[in-house]
Amino acid sequence: MDIKKNYPKILLIVYLLIWIYLAISPLYRDVWIDENTFTVVFVLFLILTYKKFRLSNFSYTLIFFFMILHAIGGHYSYTEVPIGNWFRDTFDLTRNHYDRVVHFLFGLIFFFPIYEFISKKLKVSWGWACFLSFFVLAGLKGIFEIIEYFYVIIIDTSTVSSNYLGMQGDIWDAQKDMLLGISASIISLMSIVIKKFFKK
Repeated sequence: MDIKKNYPKILLIVYLLIWIYLAISPLYRDVWIDENTFTVVFVLFLILTYKKFRLSNFSYTLIFFFMILHAIGGHYSYTEVPIGNWFRDTFDLTRNHYDRVVHFLFGLIFFFPIYEFISKKLKVSWGWACFLSFFVLAGLKGIFEIIEYFYVIIIDTSTVSSNYLGMQGDIWDAQKDMLLGISASIISLMSIVIKKFFKK
């Protein structure tokens, strides 16, 4: 078996096994369903587009890592992930920051697959690919926060409102989440610029 060639398939199998395990008895079933709606769509999208455009093993590794973190957040709800509670209690923080970390990592991680798609599939120069990738990520962050807000209004249940939206009493939660994701994408962008600079 060619591990390098089949690496994405191996990651998919491992992810599905972990996802199924975390789907068993989540803390809040309704929140788990809400958190995993986009997950199912996204994974199906990756599977259906795999032959048409295969990303690098590096990009698939990043996506795998993020999706595991998201699966954990869906299992416990982002507001009650144990490691986040541990950090909150140990360092006397005001809230569970697990969701903040994941929002930051979204911008840091997904910049590379998006950049790879734009530069290689769309044949865009690396400079424009960086520029476009940043705005795609910034747009995705904003769109997600808007969808999340309207979804909670439509569902209108206390469990979903407090655990799916995850504001934890912070009225600026959405703006901070967007800022974290966008700031992280700038870090990824700069890493590509620096790499290109030192290659010259």
